[in-house]
Amino acid sequence: MTHRCGNGARARRRRRNAQKGVVLFIALIVLVAMTLAGIALSRSVGTGVMIAGNLAFQRGAAHSADAAIEAARTWLSAQSAVALRDDQAPGYYASWQPAFNPQTFNWAAAGRSAGTDAAGNSMSYVIHRLCQNAGESVNAPGQQCVTLQSSGTGTPKGGGSYGFLPLIGTLQVYYRVTVRVSGPRNTVSYVQAVMY
Repeated sequence: MTHRCGNGARARRRRRNAQKGVVLFIALIVLVAMTLAGIALSRSVGTGVMIAGNLAFQRGAAHSADAAIEAARTWLSAQSAVALRDDQAPGYYASWQPAFNPQTFNWAAAGRSAGTDAAGNSMSYVIHRLCQNAGESVNAPGQQCVTLQSSGTGTPKGGGSYGFLPLIGTLQVYYRVTVRVSGPRNTVSYVQAVMY
């Protein structure tokens, strides 16, 4: 005697087989969604690391620019007032050059190198005397300079580290120092300082 399954048993088997296909399909969708979420998370972490690295390079460039400004100050201090009336290649201009643009300036040919630091930042600077005409003294007729007129002598602190002001009525010329720092990953930073 053979036992035949009825239509009900076959229908139950078909439903179970159909459910297995739906579970597989849902599992694949969940797996794809988790993969996309993992990729997005890894990219956002990578972007955060890149931003932190760029900020570190920017800070390093700023520190290097400080060293280049100090080198420019040292160079200026070693020059006489007469020598500073004329342009001195490379890197010193006795006029303010209103069309000067640090981004288009030829730093390799006309900038004064301040060396390379331990982080690999290469530093160059340019000094402009803030006067209209090169080759003339500050007091020359028709000369226009950005100056500071001293109002007193000596120093209120009296220590050697404070220095001394020039005589009353002496004109001090301002100088603009522009520094270009080029570092790793093609980073370029420009810093300007004004000193007298």
